[in-house]
Amino acid sequence: MVSTTEQHTAAVEIDCDALISVFTNFLQFDVANGGASGDTIVTYWTQVKQYLEWCRQSQIDPQEATRETIKIYRWWLAQQRGYKPKTIAVKLTAVSRLYDAAVEYGLMGGNPAWGVKPPTESIDPAARITYLEREEATVLLKSVGASTDGGSLKIWRDKLLLGVMTLEGTRTVEMHRLNIGDVVRQGERVGVKVSSKRHMRVVPLTPQLAQIMEAYLTARREQGFDGMVDSPLLINLSNYGRGERLSRRGIRQVVDKYLQATNLKYMEGRTLSAHSLRHTAGTLALRNGATLRQVQDLLGHADPRTTAIYAHVGDRWEQNPALKVGIDMS
Repeated sequence: MVSTTEQHTAAVEIDCDALISVFTNFLQFDVANGGASGDTIVTYWTQVKQYLEWCRQSQIDPQEATRETIKIYRWWLAQQRGYKPKTIAVKLTAVSRLYDAAVEYGLMGGNPAWGVKPPTESIDPAARITYLEREEATVLLKSVGASTDGGSLKIWRDKLLLGVMTLEGTRTVEMHRLNIGDVVRQGERVGVKVSSKRHMRVVPLTPQLAQIMEAYLTARREQGFDGMVDSPLLINLSNYGRGERLSRRGIRQVVDKYLQATNLKYMEGRTLSAHSLRHTAGTLALRNGATLRQVQDLLGHADPRTTAIYAHVGDRWEQNPALKVGIDMS
């Protein structure tokens, strides 16, 4: 069974046109009820192309694939390519969607990927959570504007970016997609309408963040940047691509710049990233009295068990049962 994937046989031509055609239609008309984002479509295609190439190299017709075929592919991803279970899960999901399309459009009678799960992940989910303590988050947010590098517009942009991600827990992709028209006002209250995957939610800004938002928008107008509703909210202020939408990579670079400037990026036992700011928002909110449901709504988690990980992270240290034993080892 395994030897099929180990042989370096000459690639054969396999006609995948019909399968690719129905998958193209499926992505356009069926995924997310016809509203799949560009990022989702790119992700699916990237993973499906890898699978089809594996089939070609292994001399397997993907339309003749069986459940055993998908299991061999899973083995190849784990053992030959060294992917982690979470990554393999994404790849298997894409393959399953490929065969969903084949079934939906009558090309195949069943989905061979149904029920084939990724390898079991032995790591504690909470071990992946890296976050800033309250004092560290304060240092990070106060570091923005400590210098006048880049002018006031850049300072207000960076304050808004770091503040919303650290306190409200928005994802990098959500910040990237924000447009001017996504700023929501209800009386004196200000929020932002964010979208990710198949969900949309309004994130209410704290009064201080609302003030920073207004200062940023004012500075934008004063420098003559487009203020149309479909204009990107967060703009690139470098010489190359100035005024264009700040990319996800650009957002990560801004975050890393301030993490490094405050010596918070690399510390013994942890390395922080832009996504760590989202973990910071969830962990600190629960630790300071917010309910699980409130944090779930804020972060846009579909499953409350995802949010509960943040509660577990805090309890692990503060509610350690070993502390209740009361033995003095000195």
